[in-house]
Amino acid sequence: MKPLRLKQLIAACALALPMMTHAGGVERLQAFIAGARTAEADFSQTVADKSGRVTQQASGKMAFARPGKFRWDYSTPYEQVIVGDGVKLWLYDADLEQVTVKSLGDVIAGTPAALLAGDNAIEKYFALKNAGVADGLEWLEATPKTRDTSFERIRMGFKGDVLVQMELFDFFGQRTTLKLSRMVRNPSIAPSRFTFTPPKGADIIGD
Repeated sequence: MKPLRLKQLIAACALALPMMTHAGGVERLQAFIAGARTAEADFSQTVADKSGRVTQQASGKMAFARPGKFRWDYSTPYEQVIVGDGVKLWLYDADLEQVTVKSLGDVIAGTPAALLAGDNAIEKYFALKNAGVADGLEWLEATPKTRDTSFERIRMGFKGDVLVQMELFDFFGQRTTLKLSRMVRNPSIAPSRFTFTPPKGADIIGD
């Protein structure tokens, strides 16, 4: 076999480079999960109806510790806390002074929490596929395998190895867009952040 000439070698390297450096959305998610046992970020959330009209806007902070622990603190337009402590799911509405508690179990199986805070076997709960590049982000689409979920499908957008956006589509045509900023991977997070004690006097509904 004749040795490659310089031009041929450059051409071969140019063809191989995208294969080595380009990763689709699924690979980005797998790398993100493999490289982030914990994470925290600010988020903004927008809900639009099937005609595209914005019906809700909110913002706050989120954190997770895999497997199974997460926290979403909504600060605007009203205070709400969602905590998964690994055993139970807690939802606290400050305005209503009401706490809803459920067994975590498979409740999160088809939700964004499973994608972020679940174990490494995410393909047990989701069918994953690459969804191309748009708006400068590498996208994947995740379809829950369980029917006991509020979401028809979820899209996740990565910039490099950083998750920056999620789009959640429900069965009523609504789209919830979550934009993440100031993402920190593998911070030291106190275990107490993933525990929840109902405030004194709050009504408790559920388990």
